[in-house]
Amino acid sequence: MDVETMTAADVMSRILVTVEPDESPLMAWELMRRAGVHHLPVVGPDSRVLGVLCREDLASHWSGGPAEQSEAGVGRLVLGQPCRHARSQTPLRDVAAMMIDSDLSVVPVVDPSGVLEGLVTATDVLRAVAGRVVRVERAGDVKGGLFRLEPVLPPGS
Repeated sequence: MDVETMTAADVMSRILVTVEPDESPLMAWELMRRAGVHHLPVVGPDSRVLGVLCREDLASHWSGGPAEQSEAGVGRLVLGQPCRHARSQTPLRDVAAMMIDSDLSVVPVVDPSGVLEGLVTATDVLRAVAGRVVRVERAGDVKGGLFRLEPVLPPGS
């Protein structure tokens, strides 16, 4: 397949780990670390994408210790940020242009109702240009966090 004719669906990552907006930054960081991902979609209860966190977002808003990072939800980190998105049939060149124009390293791919279907990352675009796209024919698998971290504070804290 020629990179000129590729669409978002041809290159997007379909197996995703997501986080809900009320989840803590500490949990988001741990999900990213354990899953080995750099981007974490924030999705509402209706599976609509609200934004995408990257490691830099979490690091730049980090303050205090584990207790402070367990109190506020990550929804506040994506609130007010533009969440550009694409449809599965959006040409790859348009997705790449969106990334460049918006200074983004990731674009969520959503269905007509806004439900997350996948992510196109800068790495996905580079793989396409290098001719290293692995075509996946089956539907994606979007999963929320499957465990919860609770900070253990020393007695008297």
